[in-house]
Amino acid sequence: MSGVRRGARPAVIGDVARLAGVSNQTVSRVLNERPNVRPETRERVLDAIRRLDYRPNLMARGLVRQQPHTIGVISFDTVPFGPASTLLGIGRAARAAGYGVTIATPESHDRGSIIEAAGDLVGHAVAGVISVFASRAAATSAMLSLPEGMPAVAVEAAPDHSTATVRIDQAAGVRMAVEHLLHLGHETVWHVSGPRDRMDAQTRVESWRAALEEAGRQAPRVVPGDWSPESGYQAGLELAERRDVTAVFAANDHMALGLLRAFHERGIRVPQDVSVVGFDDIPEAAYLIPPLTTVRPDHEEVGRRAVETLLRLVGGEEAQEPPPVAPTLIRRASTAPARG
Repeated sequence: MSGVRRGARPAVIGDVARLAGVSNQTVSRVLNERPNVRPETRERVLDAIRRLDYRPNLMARGLVRQQPHTIGVISFDTVPFGPASTLLGIGRAARAAGYGVTIATPESHDRGSIIEAAGDLVGHAVAGVISVFASRAAATSAMLSLPEGMPAVAVEAAPDHSTATVRIDQAAGVRMAVEHLLHLGHETVWHVSGPRDRMDAQTRVESWRAALEEAGRQAPRVVPGDWSPESGYQAGLELAERRDVTAVFAANDHMALGLLRAFHERGIRVPQDVSVVGFDDIPEAAYLIPPLTTVRPDHEEVGRRAVETLLRLVGGEEAQEPPPVAPTLIRRASTAPARG
């Protein structure tokens, strides 16, 4: 490529398109990390961006027009893998669109803390708000605390159908886990659940029970957990006392980790005696002993779709709720055929 732009004027997207020999739309797709761009085309665009020192300046233009170019996020959990990965997706998508991100984390789920967090975001003059991984009650408090007309999107939990919501296809992921274990010859599947006040956890319980019932199998009682390895460990100690447990689906990988530890301490071999499936595919899942079979939801894609949906609302469009994000089953060594 040749013809690098000279002069004091900052590069604009058209300069990048001309230098790379592509359309403005193609440059936009590269900036937004869309998959439908050929690798060689992507490299040409990125090379042009580097050579021109191009910087998306939507934020600067918004400030000049006194239009907010910051997205507000109310996140109730920033440490667990799912919410953290969703926040990463939100940050990347917002940055690609020229927006900054301000995150407010309520000190608790009580209404007063949520109202205070929402007020902090509105005080920063945000263009719109995304609520991440809350209970339905907390999401309702968050949304009702926003000024009337403020664009808002919920992740997983929403107060009602009037709020645009971005979700993982929880039911599909759970069905993959349960059917995988049943196809291995296990008579039924036990479940270690997440917190009762979490929409995603309860959807996984309901989907687990429905998958077993549709297969004509009896659903055992739910063993409660709270997402933590400690709760998985305690559940594992409890299940280790039973001789009828051959397969367990844990609602997240951290609880599966605790489950594996408890089974090991009690002399129960995984997967020879009990098969275990988790949910999330945390980075450590492939390195556990044994490597964990798990459901991989694309949390970053959830974050990206949340930003995309919110920006449509900010732009005055009637945003359609995006379809649920499809998960995949990652088969590793923690599951095996049931013993005859």
